[in-house]
Amino acid sequence: MNYIRLLRRNPEFTKLWVAQVISLMGDWFNTIVLLGLVNEYSDGSGIAISIFLLLRAIPPLIVAPIAGVLLDRLNRKNLLFMSNILRALIVPFYLLSNSPDTLWVIYVVTIAQFTLSALFEPGQTAIIPSLVHADDIIESNTLFSITWSVMLAVGAIIGGIFAFVFGASAALMTDAATFAVAALMIGWIDYNPEQGRKLAKQFGTEPNTEENTSFLEGLRFIRHTPQMAAALFVKFAQSLGTVDTLLTVFATQLFVIGTRGEISQAILWSALGIGAILGPVLTNIVNNGTIRHMRHLISVGFLMIIISFPMLALSKSLWFVALAILVRTMGGSIGWTYSNVIIQKTAPNAKLGRMFSIDWVGFHVAFAITTLAHGALLDILGIERINWIIWGTMIVGLIPALIWFWAVPQLEQSEELVETIHVAPLQGE
Repeated sequence: MNYIRLLRRNPEFTKLWVAQVISLMGDWFNTIVLLGLVNEYSDGSGIAISIFLLLRAIPPLIVAPIAGVLLDRLNRKNLLFMSNILRALIVPFYLLSNSPDTLWVIYVVTIAQFTLSALFEPGQTAIIPSLVHADDIIESNTLFSITWSVMLAVGAIIGGIFAFVFGASAALMTDAATFAVAALMIGWIDYNPEQGRKLAKQFGTEPNTEENTSFLEGLRFIRHTPQMAAALFVKFAQSLGTVDTLLTVFATQLFVIGTRGEISQAILWSALGIGAILGPVLTNIVNNGTIRHMRHLISVGFLMIIISFPMLALSKSLWFVALAILVRTMGGSIGWTYSNVIIQKTAPNAKLGRMFSIDWVGFHVAFAITTLAHGALLDILGIERINWIIWGTMIVGLIPALIWFWAVPQLEQSEELVETIHVAPLQGE
């Protein structure tokens, strides 16, 4: 797979990709620093860590319906640009938190930052079809997924070392600067919405009539399109077993390296990033580009997630924890990448903003449920029983996995029936 060719062939997509690289580097400076501060200011409270992670998930749940409609009604490039500019202005307010009494400042600023992210993240995915050629859609989504993963792996290491050497304030100001530079890159994009509509026509998803851009129309489309409902289920299902809170506890309380666990956090977040790289890269070797085949690869991802839980529960060192997280994230990245492609191939361009906003809601609902449960259980049972929590999470995660394994054959049977009905009249002629 030639990503250099992809970037040369699609120069406007390249600008979006460079903006992603820049802003993601800053994101991991931010994440490692803030998790360390929350752990320090709360005296290692599992619920405090969970609240911080939860507040990153709540804004998308509230904002998503509005964000999806805005992305389908207004200029997507302009919305992405303004989202980054405003985040560059908001991030420095984290510096006002410098003691346990000001922990609330981190929480408030987190809500503001991730309210804007609730607009940016689905918008970034929705704009891709308008920036690439039709036969580059899988590669462009894979590159975005790989880039997120590489920047997680690299950014977590650099961010951890940077924060350890230069301090939290410098790391947070660096994050603010990356948002500003990324906004300039997005402002440079020559955005043509018509390109996205042309791509949708090639996939046979663009309607001939004027689009109803209401949120309810988006929900009706999902209800009448089981292929879309299945694709939107993936991130929700796989995120019910998210381990972000557990990862933080392993790094800041059980296997601590660094003043606030900066180095141990960097190792585990990097393992997460490396796993997310390997997942779609390896499966793309056998991916033939059809929706049906990508669903089967997503099934492989579910299996990898389930396998990772016993590995994590039985881990006796930081490196075994890192291996378990790597395997889990390989599976999750497969599901994330291919569900994005399926959504882009299934929905009309004018509905992509709403589809990805709803997709984002599903992810954050599952993330919020799991994160809150993990925080409460850690405070009730104590970190010495973290293995119990991991086994329980695996049991919960099995439920949506089994639903997926049941739903895919049902969906394929219905598609085969529709194909048979369409082919029969042609054979009669």
